[in-house]
Amino acid sequence: MTRSGNPKGRAEFQRILVICTRQIGDVLLTTPLIHAAKRRWPNASIDVLGFAGTLGMLKGNPDVHELVEVPAGSGWLRSISLIRRLWRRYDLALVAQSSDRAHLYGWVAARVRSGQVPDEPRAWWKRALLDHVVPLGVNHSHVVIEKMRMLSPWADLADAEVVPPPARELPAQLTEQLRSPYVVMQVPSLVRYKQWPAAHFADVARALVNDGFQVLLSGGPSEADRAIVGEVVRMAALPAPALFPVAGLLDLNQLTALLQGARLYIGPDTSVTHLAAACDIPVIALFGPIDPRLWGPWSGRLPLEIPYVQRGLSQRSGKVILLQGTPPCVPCNQAGCDRHNASRSECLETMEPARVIEQARAALGVSPGVAAR
Repeated sequence: MTRSGNPKGRAEFQRILVICTRQIGDVLLTTPLIHAAKRRWPNASIDVLGFAGTLGMLKGNPDVHELVEVPAGSGWLRSISLIRRLWRRYDLALVAQSSDRAHLYGWVAARVRSGQVPDEPRAWWKRALLDHVVPLGVNHSHVVIEKMRMLSPWADLADAEVVPPPARELPAQLTEQLRSPYVVMQVPSLVRYKQWPAAHFADVARALVNDGFQVLLSGGPSEADRAIVGEVVRMAALPAPALFPVAGLLDLNQLTALLQGARLYIGPDTSVTHLAAACDIPVIALFGPIDPRLWGPWSGRLPLEIPYVQRGLSQRSGKVILLQGTPPCVPCNQAGCDRHNASRSECLETMEPARVIEQARAALGVSPGVAAR
């Protein structure tokens, strides 16, 4: 829905604010929108507003002029200085998030606003604040496509590509241990219901090391991430550097460099899996309860069509192989079997390592036990 006064192709914006107040993965999947805006208005200055600690995927992004950080959990009183800074500073606000706060920031920042709104009656006031409305929850559309639709009044959109952060030199403590060819496995998930069991990761690691690959276990710096990576190392019982944990050693730019050199990436439904898909390498994505039509990894420059079907034991898009579990409820699109972040997910727990090993060997072009070259 677009109001009159902003006919397609006529508006020229010099200062644009993109608002994405969610998690790191959501920020990465906003890069196709940012890149398309820069192509449409190459002389425009594009800033991105998001929560502190979530904008690392945009560090060094050539399409972004400035990152505007909002302290997570801060109230409106603490945001007064930011509101003053934003007040009508921009020509266009692209509200790439449906939350109340995101829409209020958009109204503060710009006179022309395009944004995402839940398709529900109580969101009437958000629609009233926008010049162009993209309704969410319609036709089960992929998040990348929904974000791109915010530009439809001003640009002809045919395709989209996720832009990874620029690669940065790896630390010496890793380069000294790095062996080629290598596979990267992201072990931790942000929430329990997306977590593939540590024992399954250990089985895959043993198989790939036996096939002649170094396996690097990635994860963040948190205690929880380091703990589950350490659990995989203990269960696999493989010597370093054949199996080497890198959890907490790399920033996102360095992680890009590591991924770009990998022969294969294996990981669950996380921001790092989306990053690996953006790095144009073979990816095996382990999906549980979440519908891949909405959140499947976006690999390469794709037309604005949903790249996945709702259910398929194994499906491919670009260089991504997406595996789903066998229970008939897949995908329920809920927070696991018990409907909360710490819930188990039967569909992931019963996804056998043998399935992943078979797909990995096919992607790597090796036979069991044959040393990689």
